[in-house]
Amino acid sequence: MCLSIPAKVESIDGDMALVSVGGSKYNASLQMLDDVQVGDYILLHTGFAIQKISKEDAEETLKIFEEFDDLNKELDEEEKETGERIV
Repeated sequence: MCLSIPAKVESIDGDMALVSVGGSKYNASLQMLDDVQVGDYILLHTGFAIQKISKEDAEETLKIFEEFDDLNKELDEEEKETGERIV
């Protein structure tokens, strides 16, 4: 299974971009895409921009990731309280 994350393009230098995700910055190869501009949102997978996406889609996906993180934290707390592993 492949996982890609939405990232915002902060700057471009040739076929490489500096992208941001949740305050962290990463280098991304733009070799697989045409017409990427600063301010665009891309899906980042193993250092490659694999698809352009809309700002709305990026924000919705990141919101879902945050909800999963919140749920995992809640489950961890419940496991600590009950001493039972929740699957």
